[in-house]
Amino acid sequence: MQAFHTLTSVTVPLDRANVDTDQIIPKQFLKRIERTGYGDFLFFDWRRTAAGEPDPAFELNAPQYKDAQILIAGKNFGCGSSREHAAWALSDYGFRVVIAPTFADIFFSNAQKNGILLVRLTEDEVARLLHNARTIPNYQLTVSLQEQTVTDAAGFKASFEVDPFRKYCLIEGLDDIGLTLRHTAALDAFEKQHDQAAWLKAKSNC
Repeated sequence: MQAFHTLTSVTVPLDRANVDTDQIIPKQFLKRIERTGYGDFLFFDWRRTAAGEPDPAFELNAPQYKDAQILIAGKNFGCGSSREHAAWALSDYGFRVVIAPTFADIFFSNAQKNGILLVRLTEDEVARLLHNARTIPNYQLTVSLQEQTVTDAAGFKASFEVDPFRKYCLIEGLDDIGLTLRHTAALDAFEKQHDQAAWLKAKSNC
């Protein structure tokens, strides 16, 4: 998992509340067995017209938001089913940060385990960022995980809370597997001791 420290990026405004996981990654794409390639299908039903062409009215298709790594959205982002594919799709598309007033609990856990920093700000703060992202050309935010702040060049500054353990994992670039591998030596020693004890017990029973 890619470590996260500080990110400065163009920012996409998605001024919608209750964005559910079926909109983030529609169910027809869940049959894929890989964890990559989902970015092509992120917000698929909103990004495409009925004819299958890119919808110029949808924010992610606007040229000014190309290569953005920060997404701003309304409250209750990531609600709906618990599919981890939603986090995979956001990450694969290139998003490192999502800012919203609130997030669905399971999505909140899934996203941060996949290297996406979720930032909770107040509704007023999010409304200001959405306005700035829509009206200021090449609008960029700087998100510092170490300082737990969100700032811009127009004078905006806000602080956010983050769980200390999740902060550590993001800064170190550790997912669940990475955390486990940090204890490889101890695990190997335990297995060796366990195998030896089992062999001695079996031998004594002969």
